[in-house]
Amino acid sequence: MKEVDARGLSCPEPLMLAAEALKGATGPVKILVTEPHQKMNVEKFAKDKGKKSTAVEKDGYYEVVIE
Repeated sequence: MKEVDARGLSCPEPLMLAAEALKGATGPVKILVTEPHQKMNVEKFAKDKGKKSTAVEKDGYYEVVIE
């Protein structure tokens, strides 16, 4: 699983990193973000690309897995 650590970055950087990671991905991609709105943006991005996403709140950040 490819992992992208976008914690502490401001928008639109997490989305740009997610898009780049999905380009060459053959499996799930895990995106780590800090803010709730970033989590929602990554989830919306995944949906717009026809992908499924699941999010889990961790200790001070969110882990969004795009499949």
